Amino acid sequence: MSLFILLLIPLLGGVLAWFSQRFDANLPKRITFISLLMCWLPLIPLFHTMLFDGASLKKSQWLINESFNWISIFNIKAHLALDGLSFLLIVLTLLMALVALSAAWHEIKQRTGFFYFNLLWTIAGVLGVFLAIDLFLFFVFWEVMLVPMYFLISIWGHENKHYAAIKFFIFTQAGGLLMLLSLCGLVGIHYQQTGVLTFDYILLMQNPITGDFPFWIALGFTISFLVKLPALPFHSWLPDAHTQAPTAASVILAAVLLKTGGYGIIRFVLPLFPEASIQLAPFMMLIGVIGIIYGAMMAFVQTDLKRLVAYSSVSHMGFVLLGCFAFNIYALQGAVMQMLAHGISTSALFFLVGMIQHRYHTRDLNKLGGLWINLPKLSAFGLFFGIASLGMPGLGNFIAEFLILVGSFEQYPIITVFATSGLILAAVYSLLLIYKTFFGKVNSPQNIKIPDTNTKEWFTLITMCFILIYLGLHPQPIFDLVPIKLMNIAFVSFSMGVSL
Repeated sequence: MSLFILLLIPLLGGVLAWFSQRFDANLPKRITFISLLMCWLPLIPLFHTMLFDGASLKKSQWLINESFNWISIFNIKAHLALDGLSFLLIVLTLLMALVALSAAWHEIKQRTGFFYFNLLWTIAGVLGVFLAIDLFLFFVFWEVMLVPMYFLISIWGHENKHYAAIKFFIFTQAGGLLMLLSLCGLVGIHYQQTGVLTFDYILLMQNPITGDFPFWIALGFTISFLVKLPALPFHSWLPDAHTQAPTAASVILAAVLLKTGGYGIIRFVLPLFPEASIQLAPFMMLIGVIGIIYGAMMAFVQTDLKRLVAYSSVSHMGFVLLGCFAFNIYALQGAVMQMLAHGISTSALFFLVGMIQHRYHTRDLNKLGGLWINLPKLSAFGLFFGIASLGMPGLGNFIAEFLILVGSFEQYPIITVFATSGLILAAVYSLLLIYKTFFGKVNSPQNIKIPDTNTKEWFTLITMCFILIYLGLHPQPIFDLVPIKLMNIAFVSFSMGVSL
């Protein structure tokens, strides 16, 4: 029951945080902190397995596999399972949840109970997405993480929050409905061909559907995941949502919600539809490259710090799409590493932007400048994470993008050559962000004493610095956790496509 307990903790903690506001306005955030710490308890035995019992990872794909009957008439089960990929993304989710809590600790002062309720339920939805193996349950959690995020943006967002929240909801809800249609099509056709009615991922993968249908069902799943990734042309909700969202919501959006799109492609599209994935690969690779270049160019022309970082996410997620459909072991490992490294570096940048906005009440690059004079510690962190975003060797972002490009070049050399331009453009917009914000002409008032990073902020940022350095200098433990079976599926699928 450890996985179900992991999901129940934030769900119950959110309800308790909501009702605790009537007693003390500061009680909800303390309950949220305790709830997030308790979420680590079911994972403690797994850390021992990961570090000292590597043989367990090779014997079976699933480290924990829990299943109970749920809706028996349709053979729908409450089926949760955890492997190395799920474990990595759950650890990322819980770490970034603590970062989001740190950002909201002094920023959120109104309706705190309802805010932390929505924050914890968003986290619960994301955890469920990474754990659900029954596809119907996966869809339920996919929708669970949507509604609380809508409230986080629409209630505690900035000047144009309602427009951004509605746009976010429409895009992601449309993607969710397309997923539901694809899911029903997959289960229905599987039932016609095998006589077995099941939503179970393992059974569906063991008996893949045949005929002309897999391509269209795979396309439906892929588009729904591209909306959340996001990739062109489904990306336009992201800059608005990030710009208007409170800092905590921006951290969760950048760190984990976008990763559910990449996770869905790796977990469901590639294994369930190998031949259809081969047909889709050239188009997905092209979309990924266009997203890399477009996102970087749009980031370069932004004057709003949050929009700049948001468009950089579009560019970086293009690398994830590239790595997923390259059908190469190195590229797929790079895609997983990119999800982790981007989640940390970009959420740190949003955290810093929130700190700057809290101190100067602006995100406009034209109104900032020379912050190093007043805020040397904050500026030093900004320099580090800006350099991480452009892919500096020795940090996790470089390892990820290097592996993606090396793996993609073997199968699609021309597309990969164009993708490398994203590295140059990333250097341009990252250095622009660093220069205009922390150096350059001093536009901020100098006669007002602005506090630098406090202990909580310093500890949060330095922790993310060390994680990025660890990912860059010692990435092999991360690669060892990615299930070999998923890698083999990608490699064998491409081999089948070549032989055909």
